[in-house]
This record gives sequence, structure tokens and C-alpha cells, in this order.
Amino acid sequence: MGIVKEFREFALKGNVLDLAVGVIIGGAFGKIINSMINDVIMPVVSIPGKADFSNMYFPLNEKAKAGIEAAQAALPSGQVLALSEARTHGPVFAYGSFITETLNFLILAFCVFIMIKLFNSARKRFEAEKVAPPPAGPSKEETLLTEIRDLLARKA
Repeated sequence: MGIVKEFREFALKGNVLDLAVGVIIGGAFGKIINSMINDVIMPVVSIPGKADFSNMYFPLNEKAKAGIEAAQAALPSGQVLALSEARTHGPVFAYGSFITETLNFLILAFCVFIMIKLFNSARKRFEAEKVAPPPAGPSKEETLLTEIRDLLARKA
């Protein structure tokens, strides 16, 4: 019965509930950021060079190269064979996926940095608006020592 009681106390602590809420909100925020990256930022980034980073790769052996070239020949001019299809022909070095994931990470890190910066500035503003508590009066010990000092000064 001791383990069940300990687990109940652990699970009902405020820290565990705060952590659960943080994880849920973090997951939702991650989806928002991923949508912003994939649906808003990456299309804009790819406009100047008309580059689709996700389909940048090169074959790692002759079998893959031959299969990709044959599949590419069947596509309309200017269209690139998708990475998923290229992988069916053999191993490929998908550096475009790495570039995309690196950009996603940098954008996500920047968004988190901006959020933390905004949060910290708001917290500083709220703390500045708080009225400072009045200074505490002397403690009982200080009052007693002051009385003793005054008594000794009168005797002297």
C-alpha cells in the first residue's frame, strides 16, 4: 500500500500537473510553429531560387543513378524526381532534407527566443508596476537592543 500512496502524493503534486500542462501546450505550440515553417516561411524562402530543398539529393551508387535517370526521363522537362521515388531505386544522399530540417530548427529556435524575450520583458514590466512593500519595522531583537542601549546611555 505504501507505493500506491507515494504515487498518489507524487501525481497530485502541483509540479506534476504544471509539467503535464506544459507538455500539452508545448506540443500544440510545436504544431503551430511547424505549420508556420512549412506553410508560410519555407515557400517564401524557396521563391528566389525556386528551390525545393526536400528534393535535393544525389545517388550513391550506379544502380540508383541508372534508376533515377530512367525515371527522370519519363517526367516532363524541368520536373525533378521526388526524393521518396528516388529512394526506391537505391541509396541517395538527401542533403536537401538536412538543409530543410536545419532551417526548421533555426526558425523554431528563433521563435522560442522571441517568445522568451517577450515573456521576460512582460515580467519585468509587471514587476516594475508592483508597489514596493513598505519597509519592515525593526525586529523584536532590534527594539530590545535599542531599549537596552537607551537605558545604558541614561545611566552613564
